[in-house]
Amino acid sequence: MGHHHDHNQSGQNLKIAFFLNVGFTIFEIIGGLYVNSVSIISDAVHDLGDSLSLGTAWYLQKKSTKKADKDFSFGYARFSLLGALINSLVLILGSVYVIYEAVGRFVEPEHSDGQGMMFIAIIGIAVNGYAAWKLSGGKSLNEKVISWHLLEDVLGWVAVFIVAVVLQFKDIQYLDPALSLLITAYILWGVMKRLKETLYLFLQGVPADVDVVQIKMKLLAIDHVKSLHHTHVWSLEGEHHVFTTHLKLENIAEFNQIVEAKKAAKEILKEYHFTHYTIETELDGESCDLCD
Repeated sequence: MGHHHDHNQSGQNLKIAFFLNVGFTIFEIIGGLYVNSVSIISDAVHDLGDSLSLGTAWYLQKKSTKKADKDFSFGYARFSLLGALINSLVLILGSVYVIYEAVGRFVEPEHSDGQGMMFIAIIGIAVNGYAAWKLSGGKSLNEKVISWHLLEDVLGWVAVFIVAVVLQFKDIQYLDPALSLLITAYILWGVMKRLKETLYLFLQGVPADVDVVQIKMKLLAIDHVKSLHHTHVWSLEGEHHVFTTHLKLENIAEFNQIVEAKKAAKEILKEYHFTHYTIETELDGESCDLCD
């Protein structure tokens, strides 16, 4: 019930962020044309990409809540991870575009309507700030990556606001591109960390919050457990983890000892809140075709 609520809340947050971003992008294009600001129009193009990313993330988050079926036996949870990967790549491409525009401003400095920029920047900070706040507590990687999208927009509009204030007093044409480069560098640093984490989970790396060595030691301490092999841990999408192992049992005199060994193993695994776990038991005289 709790996980279902989390997924619904995640989808609702992405839905709100999507519609806020689309609405503001339209406003931004109109406002950018009105104040004759190339930087705002460029940001509108970037926000349009963000809107597409948010729409994709929202769709994939909804998709990820589907139950298991004949095509996806673990369900669709990893679709959320796919959304995080796509949006990380889009954010990197968007950042490359911003860097390109900023460098262009150094080569050919441009003048903008400072007062108009201030007005649009205030609205930009409010809209994107609210959307970023809605997603800031998200548990899924999808939400975390999208929050970086929105954080980039918030910081970008803070920079626009600062530049707009300064332009009221002095025309420093290189200030805007310089701030853009600093903000983009910060965002790229954050999104690269998220991308690394996403790719790690995509490649079925062991989740950071699971200590496989510790689990193995606990399982080996169970009575009649001689060894274990084919122990695997991976995550569906960063929140829900899966565990499998084969236990080699020794000195088994009666069936009840096998049952007790499996029961003890399950009690250990319950401490880690795995979404799914499988325990295969083999007697000392048995040979496992899958043994390492």
